[in-house]
Amino acid sequence: MSFYELFKIGQQSRNIAHFASIVNIASTKDNISVEEEELLLNFATKLGISNAEFAQIIKNPSKYPIVPSNSAEERLERMHDLFDMIFADHQIDDKERVLIVKYAIGLGYNSVNANELIKNSIEIYSGKINLEEYKYLLGKRLNW
Repeated sequence: MSFYELFKIGQQSRNIAHFASIVNIASTKDNISVEEEELLLNFATKLGISNAEFAQIIKNPSKYPIVPSNSAEERLERMHDLFDMIFADHQIDDKERVLIVKYAIGLGYNSVNANELIKNSIEIYSGKINLEEYKYLLGKRLNW
C-alpha cells in the first residue's frame, strides 16, 4: 500500500470520527432538528462520508473515538464545525457544553485553553460580544 493510500485512509478515519462527534452533540437533545439534519448532511458531504457510513454513524455515533490532530488549524476548523452544529438552533445547553469541552480536550487542547476557546466561541456565536471585539473581528476579516 502506498504512502498516499495510507494517508487517505487515515484522513477518512479522522473525518468519520469528527462527524461522529458532531452527531453525538446534535443528538444530546431529544431529536435532531431540521436545521441540524441539514447541517449534518452538509458536513457528511464536506467530509466525504458515504451514505452507508452516514447511516451507521447516525445509528451509533458513540462507537467512534475522537482522533486528535497535530494541526492547530484543523483543530480550530473542527471546533468551528461543532459550533455551527450546536448553534443551528441558536442556543447551547449544558449537555452540549460538557460534550464540546470533552471533544476539545480530545482534540488536544488543554482544559484551560479548551474552556477559554469555548467561552469565547459561545460569546461570538450567541452575539454577546462588545463593540471593541466586534470592531476587531470585522477589522481582521476586512483587513482594516
